Amino acid sequence: MSGEKKMRPLCIQIHPQDTVAIIVNEGGLPAGTRFDSGLTLIEDVPEAHKVALTDIEAGAPILRYGSIIGYAERAIAKGSWVHEEKMRMPDAPALDHLPLATAVPPAAAPLEGYTFEGFVNDDGSVGTKNILGITTTVQCVAATVNIAAKRIRAEILPRYPNVDDVIALTHDYGCGIAIEAPGSEIPVRTLRNLSLNPNLGGAPMVVSLGCEKLQPMRLMPSSTLPILEAAPYVVRMQDEQHHGFGEMVAAIMEMAEKRLAILNRRKRTVCPASDLVVGMQCGGSDAFSGITANPAVGYASDLLVRAGATVMFSEVTEVRDAIHLLTARAANEQVARDLIREMAWYDAYLDRGGMNRSANTSPGNKAGGLTNIVEKALGSTAKAGASAISGVFGPGERVNKKGLIFAATPAADFICGTLQLAASMNMHVFTTGRGTPYGLAMAPVIKVSSRSSLADRWSDLIDVNAGVIATGDATIEEVGTQIFHMILEAASGRKQTAADRWGLHNDLVLFDPAPVT
Repeated sequence: MSGEKKMRPLCIQIHPQDTVAIIVNEGGLPAGTRFDSGLTLIEDVPEAHKVALTDIEAGAPILRYGSIIGYAERAIAKGSWVHEEKMRMPDAPALDHLPLATAVPPAAAPLEGYTFEGFVNDDGSVGTKNILGITTTVQCVAATVNIAAKRIRAEILPRYPNVDDVIALTHDYGCGIAIEAPGSEIPVRTLRNLSLNPNLGGAPMVVSLGCEKLQPMRLMPSSTLPILEAAPYVVRMQDEQHHGFGEMVAAIMEMAEKRLAILNRRKRTVCPASDLVVGMQCGGSDAFSGITANPAVGYASDLLVRAGATVMFSEVTEVRDAIHLLTARAANEQVARDLIREMAWYDAYLDRGGMNRSANTSPGNKAGGLTNIVEKALGSTAKAGASAISGVFGPGERVNKKGLIFAATPAADFICGTLQLAASMNMHVFTTGRGTPYGLAMAPVIKVSSRSSLADRWSDLIDVNAGVIATGDATIEEVGTQIFHMILEAASGRKQTAADRWGLHNDLVLFDPAPVT
């Protein structure tokens, strides 16, 4: 920022009807501050928090994004700090009278000629990485597989230079669970589809204990397996042929080398941008997320859709309060009804636990100016851009359509990321306002900051700074275009994301709504 912009009081009103605006200045502004518009603060307002643009009567709606984010608990004077204690959260939109495909956006002109260099799989999918993934059927084998993977990286992988990495797909599932209960299909299909992620090259390898409920053939029925060169694809540790721990590890390493030989034959080739499957997500959000990072990502989403790619947005609880805006954008009535189906399922899931969507908002969200889940959802859905929604998929399902997709997931960062990987994500874009060292081993993660101050402090963790939008130093379109081009570069292996540079690869986390026995 220039010195003038550091000193000049700035606030952002998103929609002409909004009755609040967001303070831009780092550190917030004190009472008595006067803006160019003539608005004067009558109390201190922290950075990213809301100031009343007009007198708001008790019980009157409070508007941001042109939508009601709450109702005033008491009269709020113009120039006041508008925060949680002064607002009552509105009810979520009812699901039985929503607009169904009533405002379908027209298809934008296609973007042609955009390509990246990826690894083409036998099933037609394309990887942005070339990784050996070792799938596990049960948590009991996780430590053993981790030891084997460490040895494979050190002793075998250097002989196969075209393979990027070896990763263990470990988890806490597989036994001690009600595997026939309603909801158990979600973790099972998630693990199956993780094994078939395009970045694992269609050469799955499974390590089993032997006695677990999630047997290898249940996890990977032969009908789901790609055509493999002759050799079993399972190491079962309880098989009598293994005498001692050393032999078990050796068996895993022997099978891994066969798989590495297959993967090492693969080379990057020029692929159309339409082969990208990009997951959009946010975490550690603040009030800037919905006016800088998420809209910029939404603009990149629209560019990807125009290029023929698949773009996924997720996080049910961070969509629920904007669902009336999304069902109207559905490509047809069936897609709209599918959106409603996922919202209703999650409403019931939360209700069984005695919770509702208000439990989503974290202390960090609130410290960052997000008063409630309604405000958060309206900003979160900006990642979906302005394209028509072409399809809806349930948790852990493999996405097989192009265009803008709603892939239903919880909002928890690593559960969402895991489910998007299962949905076939080969590139990931993650926005943050408060900051998080989030990363995934299976796909490049581009981190986008909502504030310049975060990008400055975490310069070696943030890939794109969208905070320049808030200060007027760049437009949403300019930052969105930057993100679009970085996706192509990272997908091609020409540009390494900060998370990959540091090896910031968090554990996979399954979503299991079924009982544990």
